[in-house]
Amino acid sequence: MGLLSSTVSVTRYRVEGEIEAPVMETITAGLKKNAISEIDDEDSDKSVGWTSFETPFTPSFDGDSFVIGPYLVFSLRIDKKTIPSKIIKKHFSMEVAKRLAETGRDHLSKKEKQEIKDHVIQVLSLRIPATPNVYDLLWSVENGWVWMFSNQKAANEELETLFARSFKATLIRLFPYTIAELTADLSPEDRDVVAKLTPTRFME
Repeated sequence: MGLLSSTVSVTRYRVEGEIEAPVMETITAGLKKNAISEIDDEDSDKSVGWTSFETPFTPSFDGDSFVIGPYLVFSLRIDKKTIPSKIIKKHFSMEVAKRLAETGRDHLSKKEKQEIKDHVIQVLSLRIPATPNVYDLLWSVENGWVWMFSNQKAANEELETLFARSFKATLIRLFPYTIAELTADLSPEDRDVVAKLTPTRFME
């Protein structure tokens, strides 16, 4: 579900830290430096990077292409290669049989089997295309917040890591506890109370 979907899931963040001036040049440089890299013809199993909101499969951050009014709109893209275990098993068995026939032996060592398996995975990784997942972002630089249109834990963690590396600023996920910490003028006693709060279950 993305920014323009009829239904969306949103994770809200507060940006902690100052973006180095000139701000737009710093952001543009961070986006370009950490743009998604294609791995279809490589043996890598995952690639994480920024991409364009309108053209996620041909990322471009030239000019103000990612600026809409007072907001920055772009996307996080995570490409993964997933090889079905049955495919790995098939090619592994074929390679083991081939090795046994070539050497005239009736069994292989554990180390040899692992080497064959690693080789099979590497070869298959070069042949299988990566599956892309795109997560849209809305960033208000002036107000210091970011919306990510996903609640997936793994995607959120990738965003937080990539954002810190790209812009030297930290994303703080906003939920009731962090909102209370950041926006309410809590006394030490109140903070202790908040720290001990637990969710209430409304259904058994």
